[in-house]
Amino acid sequence: MQQRQFGNIRITRIVESIGTDFQPLTFFPETGPEDWESHRTWMLPRAMDTASGNLVLVFQAFLVQTSHHTIIVDTCVGDDKPREARPSWHLQQLGTFLPLLAKAGVTPEDVDYVFCTHMHSDHVGWNTQLRDGRWVPTFPNAQYVFARGELEGWEKLHRETPQPHLIDSVYPILEAGQAKLVEPDFALDDEVWLESTPGHTPDHVSVRLASQGAQAVITGDLIHNPVQCLEPAWIMRADFEPERAKATRQKFLDAHCEADVLVCATHFPEPSFGRIVRRDDAFWFTYEE
Repeated sequence: MQQRQFGNIRITRIVESIGTDFQPLTFFPETGPEDWESHRTWMLPRAMDTASGNLVLVFQAFLVQTSHHTIIVDTCVGDDKPREARPSWHLQQLGTFLPLLAKAGVTPEDVDYVFCTHMHSDHVGWNTQLRDGRWVPTFPNAQYVFARGELEGWEKLHRETPQPHLIDSVYPILEAGQAKLVEPDFALDDEVWLESTPGHTPDHVSVRLASQGAQAVITGDLIHNPVQCLEPAWIMRADFEPERAKATRQKFLDAHCEADVLVCATHFPEPSFGRIVRRDDAFWFTYEE
């Protein structure tokens, strides 16, 4: 379990799983084999699986403990969730998430806020858990912070094509009265606030943290893999608005390059903590081991 402490804030990675079944040409559909030739060497073995040549993606939450609050940012895939479109996630029973949270000294009852950067199924799964045949909030005392435009965008899509993860991982939160719908510039206090990073989904946000002069950012899915630091124009297959996602990613890299900001990259290979630095005319992700 990896942690970072800065000022009065502690960030702990809660790793549900590590996936190696993401084929590069499928994950980044506009790329071809020639695009990867200059990247394979440096990506192996951390960001690319040696045996399969597939991308390595971490599925994790970030536990954020501040001066005042205990916060979970994103909640992974979840157990027992019907995800027929993704067989490796369908009705999975990993049993990893809550034990790791307990190892960090936190019970579900201790959590004050759950922040969802967006509403893809691998970021809202542990919002709820199955209890006596019903989906109930995993964190009974928490307010779940959702960007209003994100929820509205997904509800529109749900009316056209049913979205199972809304049914089991979002709507039970609304029904329980635990949802806090906010604008994408919402600030919890002077230590925690949201930053609008749209493109991957309708109203995607990242989470900014600050304490005693130190800063960090939890990316969500504005960037998925360290190769996108060198190739920020590469879109991934699930980007809702690809051109907007590219612009957001470029803006993020420009803003954080050589800045004293700890980047907590949600899907990056372990340890997922690092800094953005300049690499010739592009960018590079330097891991903090």
